Amino acid sequence: MKKSKLIFLTLVRIDSLDERGIYQDLLRQFVKNNYYVTIICPIERRFGEKTRIIRQENYEILQVRTLNIQKTSFIEKGLGTLLIEFQLFKAIRMFFKDQKYDVILYSTPPITLIKPIAYLKEKGGITYLLLKDIFPQNAIDLNMMKSGGLLHRFFEKKEKELYELSDYIGCMSEANKKFLENHYNYLTDKKIEINPNSIELIDLPPKNHTVLEKNGIPKNTLKLIYSGNLGIPQGISFLKDTLIEFKNNINTFFIIVGGGTEENSLRGFIENESFSNVKMIENLPKTEFDELIVNCDIGLIFLDKRFTIPNFPSRLLSYLENKLPVISATDESTDIGLILEQTNSGKAVLSGNISKMKEAVNYYIDCPECLKNEGENGYNLLKTNFTADLSFNLIHQKVKITD
Repeated sequence: MKKSKLIFLTLVRIDSLDERGIYQDLLRQFVKNNYYVTIICPIERRFGEKTRIIRQENYEILQVRTLNIQKTSFIEKGLGTLLIEFQLFKAIRMFFKDQKYDVILYSTPPITLIKPIAYLKEKGGITYLLLKDIFPQNAIDLNMMKSGGLLHRFFEKKEKELYELSDYIGCMSEANKKFLENHYNYLTDKKIEINPNSIELIDLPPKNHTVLEKNGIPKNTLKLIYSGNLGIPQGISFLKDTLIEFKNNINTFFIIVGGGTEENSLRGFIENESFSNVKMIENLPKTEFDELIVNCDIGLIFLDKRFTIPNFPSRLLSYLENKLPVISATDESTDIGLILEQTNSGKAVLSGNISKMKEAVNYYIDCPECLKNEGENGYNLLKTNFTADLSFNLIHQKVKITD
């Protein structure tokens, strides 16, 4: 049987489809369903490696050398994001000039991939955008860009071009979808659908307290874990407020795993306050992280309260997969907290409302059986709505229609 062909463009570095991640898990579904997959991603200059192509039996990865886009200065990140459109375009023409694809799949960020997407679309195939953030409005919300200014107008133009170039736009949630419908009247209803962050379910490692002992984490406490980016969008100031509220509380222990622009600020804060119930871990091997999270009790999500766009952080999936109830401290725009409460899988807190956060944590301290019940509910939510095969089918159906 002739294989269908998919090309995927992303800012996330991918070295192998044996890795776990929302994109790797989805792309493996295409491979399993008789697609040959081509992946285009950056390899940032800080790694000291040149543009290269990695070929496997059912997929290939073109890693394009770029400027640093993550863990770098605001200026280099901005310049790198602008240049990547031309770098990927040049690389695609050099390596895949004669190739035609059934599916042209890509994600935001960035919104500046117009040239390579248009070039690929001219040859045929459907274009499908996985909308993971709404830029430049998110930068306006956080006062990182002036509303109506030159940069705002430039990126709005790019945003419109990308949305119009896309045959379909997969949104992360119902609130995400409604935001597009309400604010982008040039988009047709049939173009927009819900295609959320998704993962492939695996067997979890058994609970083993060795990883807790290794990291100095007590077993007999309510262990609350925050994993992911530590940046301005996460509203780290409210995370700090939460830690202060439960400072030295013998019933709780907070574990923070991740890095980002606010990492040093948070680390300095933790050291200055001399917490006895907080552990900050910058990096963990994936296997060790899996061992750690399965031994935790509650997952934490933080978002800056100023957001007017409905974000839906992918770290939710790790929490649900490990059967952790989730406390989401977010803005009013996202529906992540609403979904958790409607499915009895966690608690919603408005970022900045420390009394509600205290109430949510104390609820689980006083109700140990709720941890198991709500964790099971969350796992069922994951199986029903956030699996990679569901996401694959949404996209593949469009291909069948155009065959």
